[in-house]
Amino acid sequence: MQKCNMADAGVFGKWFLLFLFIFVNILASNTPFVDAKKKEQVLGDRVKQLMDWNMKRSVIRLNGDKFRQYVKVTPRNYSVVVMFTALQPQRQCTVCRQVNDEFQILANSWRYSQAYSNKLFFASLDYDEGHDIFTSLKMHSAPAIMHFPPKGKPKKGDTYDIQRLGIASEAITKWVGERTDIVIRVFRPPNYSGTIALGLLFSLVCGLLYLRRNNLEFLYNKTMWGIGALCIVFAMTSGQMWNHIRGPPYAHKNPQTGQMSYIHGSRNGQFVAETHIVLLLHAAITFGIVLLNESATQKGDVGKRRIVTILGLATVVVFFSILLSVFRSKYHGYPYSFLIR
Repeated sequence: MQKCNMADAGVFGKWFLLFLFIFVNILASNTPFVDAKKKEQVLGDRVKQLMDWNMKRSVIRLNGDKFRQYVKVTPRNYSVVVMFTALQPQRQCTVCRQVNDEFQILANSWRYSQAYSNKLFFASLDYDEGHDIFTSLKMHSAPAIMHFPPKGKPKKGDTYDIQRLGIASEAITKWVGERTDIVIRVFRPPNYSGTIALGLLFSLVCGLLYLRRNNLEFLYNKTMWGIGALCIVFAMTSGQMWNHIRGPPYAHKNPQTGQMSYIHGSRNGQFVAETHIVLLLHAAITFGIVLLNESATQKGDVGKRRIVTILGLATVVVFFSILLSVFRSKYHGYPYSFLIR
């Protein structure tokens, strides 16, 4: 009887081990499915939260924790275009405000377009709310715009080159389309300032002609037309048309050091302040040449003409040296200089 009980116990133990083995295998085989379902649920919650934020603001405002939770975390099935900026008043970042305005126009255009979906979000991260993120991304200046794709890490092309491409929302839109294959049509709010200025100028000219209708000899004044032609030449040769097309910032301020840059360090870009500097340098050189011409062609006191000649020559030499120095700072390796290096 005892031997029978021991045999039964052995058989029971074998069956128990067999069932336990099968049960463990079933659990192990279902674990990936459970994990995948859980990840899908978590991803759905993140997308829903981003959509809720996006309904309230076209540009989602992030801090360090939100950036790690919604932008850096994986998996993702959406792209995020993040503007890294420094908008706090103590930072005094003028270009940050300009880029923010253009970025807002782009985000609004996407948010209210018919093609809007949960595949693309626009967000911003201020330096004072996530300086640790700036450090981890080795970002030493603001503003900057980066694209974080659904899969993988950002590549070199996922960083927008503000200095070369400008800050206009149209240029940013084109870059976003290249990175995400999503076409966004930019809708700008109406701006009537140009029309109003043109209307005021036209009214002023018409009023002037009406007041001088009995004496229009000033229209034949060569000096007036010469000054007008020079103003157009100065504007075109200084890069004003490039500014109008690309929409560059006025200047750049490093948010960490506070140093202002008025001259762009590359030949592929420029600042608005730089065009003003070049325009003034061209005007000063032209003024010096006019003085040299006047001293050579007019008759009068020799001493006075000599002073005008020296003044004109000094003006040309000094300001041409400054202009050549600016050129050297942009075209690195240019071998020639004059007075100023």
